[in-house]
Amino acid sequence: MTLPETIPILGFGWDDLLFMGLAAAMLGAALLVVTMRDIIRCGLAMIVCFGALAGLYVLAGATVVAAAQVLVYIGAISVLVLFAIMLTQTKAAPSSLVFQTQAFPAAIAAAILALLIAITVAATDWPATGSRVATSATALATALFNDYILAFEVVSVLLLAAVIGGVFLAKREGGEGTD
Repeated sequence: MTLPETIPILGFGWDDLLFMGLAAAMLGAALLVVTMRDIIRCGLAMIVCFGALAGLYVLAGATVVAAAQVLVYIGAISVLVLFAIMLTQTKAAPSSLVFQTQAFPAAIAAAILALLIAITVAATDWPATGSRVATSATALATALFNDYILAFEVVSVLLLAAVIGGVFLAKREGGEGTD
């Protein structure tokens, strides 16, 4: 049994439904990242947001970018952030975080930004959508390691510096009470 191309009741395709589900999950997780009080849960919501973004990349036909999203952002950056938070967070945390005291100015800035985006979307003459273009991993790797090798190496050095800094901070904070 095969699924129909469009959903009979709603009138749009399964790809559209999946896109809307992933977009809603990403937006919901992003809102949780900036509104929750517990920073560990914020980090976990960030992982959900990155996962939904990887799903959107797969829908767009960019499977190599989706794999990089999962490996780099979910596998490395999110885990690094969570470990850094767990290693450096003190038990005497403030009752209200700094960014939560700026909720009203942030809401005004978000409303202005949403208005600007809505005006831009409404004023744009959107052309008909084209077909998905699949890029082979070989072509992408050739471009990355030939044309963009400097940027690739700079990012690797920055990630290495972040790991070394996290280990240094964890070791310094843990070693203060033992001397």
